[in-house]
Amino acid sequence: MKHKSEIILGIDPGTIVMGYGVLEIINKQATLVEMGVLKLSKYKDANVRLQIIYNKISELYRVHKPTQFAIEAPFFGKNVQSMLKLGRAQGVAIASAMQVGLSAVEYSPKKIKQSITGNGNATKEQVWKMLQQILKFDDKPEFLDATDAVAVALCHHYQGLPPNPADTKYGDWASFLKNNTHRIKK
Repeated sequence: MKHKSEIILGIDPGTIVMGYGVLEIINKQATLVEMGVLKLSKYKDANVRLQIIYNKISELYRVHKPTQFAIEAPFFGKNVQSMLKLGRAQGVAIASAMQVGLSAVEYSPKKIKQSITGNGNATKEQVWKMLQQILKFDDKPEFLDATDAVAVALCHHYQGLPPNPADTKYGDWASFLKNNTHRIKK
């Protein structure tokens, strides 16, 4: 009997360090395939950084063939310039995923932390420790942006969304309710 497998690519966007994580889901069980970071600080030109982000997402797609793509939504900070740069990095990552036919699903940092640790205000270290327990890995990455990206992918898995939410069509309320019984509050 063949088991249904999904591959989720999670991204923690950034223009200095971008984290990525790849999970394989078989029978609703998540396994860590790869996690890492793309270090961009040595590139001074912002456009070069964006091109490298695009290329890395494309490479991850070629290697792992993800069926789902999740990304951390930018949080609202005080520095407008930082927000603009982060938004560009996120946009390029989403465009790269869309180029290969994947829809991007965004999650707020609070939602991701809540899904992984049960606490929306958890620290990066708390998220990393919980991921170690859930996914059974020992390494502490050099940058916690890698585990943040894995958390994005695992958060997406926990939401139980269809592989490509844009492909889900409902003709009427009855169809929607039939396919979303878990969302009905009694």
